[in-house]
Amino acid sequence: MTAEKHDSFISAPDSHGKIIMEFSGKELIKGESDASSFPSGGLRATFEARGYTAWDCTSPAFVIHDEYGAVLYIPTAFCSYNGEALDTKTPLLRSMDYLSEEATRVLRIFGDTTTKRVLACEGPEQEYFLMDADAFAKRKDLVYTGRTLFGASAPKGQELEDHYYGPIREKIVSFMAEVNETLWKLGIPAKTEHNEVAPSQHELANIFTQTNLSADQNQLVMTVLKRVAKKHGFICLLAEKPFAGINGSGKHNNWSINTDKGVNLLKPGNDPHSNIQFLVFLTAVIKGCDEYASLLRESVATYGNDFRLGANEAPPAIISIFLGDELNEVVNSIINAGPLTNVRKNSLLRTGAKTLPGLPMDTTDRNRTSPFAFTGNRFEFRMVGSEQNIAEPNTALNTIVAKELKDFSDTIEKSENPKESINEWIKKGLTDHQRIIFNGDGYSKEWLKEAERRGLPNLPTTVDAADAIQTDKVTELFLESKVLSPTELKSRISIKYDSFANFAMIDSKTMSHMAHKQFLPAINSYLSALAKEGKELKECGLELPGSTVKTMKDIISLLDKATIATNALDDLIREMAPYKGRELAAKAKDVLLPAMKALRDPIDQLELLVSKDYWPVPSYGDLLFHTV
Repeated sequence: MTAEKHDSFISAPDSHGKIIMEFSGKELIKGESDASSFPSGGLRATFEARGYTAWDCTSPAFVIHDEYGAVLYIPTAFCSYNGEALDTKTPLLRSMDYLSEEATRVLRIFGDTTTKRVLACEGPEQEYFLMDADAFAKRKDLVYTGRTLFGASAPKGQELEDHYYGPIREKIVSFMAEVNETLWKLGIPAKTEHNEVAPSQHELANIFTQTNLSADQNQLVMTVLKRVAKKHGFICLLAEKPFAGINGSGKHNNWSINTDKGVNLLKPGNDPHSNIQFLVFLTAVIKGCDEYASLLRESVATYGNDFRLGANEAPPAIISIFLGDELNEVVNSIINAGPLTNVRKNSLLRTGAKTLPGLPMDTTDRNRTSPFAFTGNRFEFRMVGSEQNIAEPNTALNTIVAKELKDFSDTIEKSENPKESINEWIKKGLTDHQRIIFNGDGYSKEWLKEAERRGLPNLPTTVDAADAIQTDKVTELFLESKVLSPTELKSRISIKYDSFANFAMIDSKTMSHMAHKQFLPAINSYLSALAKEGKELKECGLELPGSTVKTMKDIISLLDKATIATNALDDLIREMAPYKGRELAAKAKDVLLPAMKALRDPIDQLELLVSKDYWPVPSYGDLLFHTV
């Protein structure tokens, strides 16, 4: 989640052997660390080890107290000896500078001479699961990978939809109370908490703030959730899809642009059709998301998130934008040069109950199936994974929108008729990129066909996404913006491949280990027990019931499939040894993941047939309903 290096305020002993306590502010500003032991995508080798940390003074320092004392933490950027960014903070800060510069140029065109800086702002919604610590320790897949690799569905899942917004259990309330207190002490404004859709799933959201602070705060939120959970006898799972068959966890990324005067540049106002400045920023977002859809998808591509995207609780792996009825009507009227005909003005919602007041009604609905949805004064990027650092997707967002704003300013500043050129730029941008606007059901099969017809990229896996951004267009975007050098971009793509492959290899080896050491022996033991029972009955002149005999035959058949699948997976793991980088990641995607599924299927079926007394690990029911 984040990296730490701890230094004490201590120097060499004096001549009497006493410790000298010294501290200099210079130690906070610059630090020196080993930079060759992190995933660097080739930026650093073992013989090129030096790296530097630099204090990000825009992000407040904080103190964490525990039973061992107190530690002062300094939020830092991390770079190599040659200055390449080895972290996610540095590119994020660069992208914020780029966005500020280009957005300020746009404001100058509209006569704003006082704004000095424009800030990308963000508010993440963090989803997570809580597991009983003892049950967690009995599942090697959870211990090694943070998610379950085996497991039959429990008799009850989320069918009744009774967990979402349901009453929070007492011991969960106690955990949440300590989380809130801990976060507030760190200056992190935790605002909202509730039960999520899946059993044992919950959510916590922070108050909106500038993006680099929000990224640092969210890293701390994840750390605090894990630390406090252990104190309450829980384990906090941040993996995107820890359980098959129920909702996974995302981190909805609410993104907007604000001036240093507090003006939200994505707020339409009462008459968005006439709010030309707003329409410029809206067009830049639409244009950028369409032109760089693959980059936006890649920014949320991780091994764990691949299992979540496209399922029925997460948007598909196709970038589209939801605008809502009001803005959609505005956009259509601009494209078609026609009047507004169907825009709903703010009105009161009448519930029909005399004791309830009329409620101010928004001008548009919300679309929970959209990966990138306008929600009144911001865009909600719903594809971000729960375990992911939000710096990466926000770096991509800032950069692509700033690029489109630069295109606008370059065009208008050279124009002899700025007013006419502004309207032409807006109309052309919306017309050329309207294909990415979709207000319907993103879960439907029809949308997949429609998206293909529109030519929108569908990149279901991290490997596909990493492949798709290796273009001159993306390289030039980052080079022109100075957000990432070609070398830094190449290193990050390399890290994506390595990370995907490493996670897949760990998963496959864990599955093999559990099959050999736990499941296959347990199933054989249960069969032996049934056979022994049959022998004893026969000695008494009785026979095993026909249903039991059928169960034994079913178990033997499935056990045979599981054994074959285990051996096949073992062979594949050995065959992976010569491959590296992108080739290994592709092999893992195309060969290893199907082999893992081929092993899981019979094991999960066997769980339903084998006595619980013999099954070696806690079931989904044991894990998911411990808080009930």
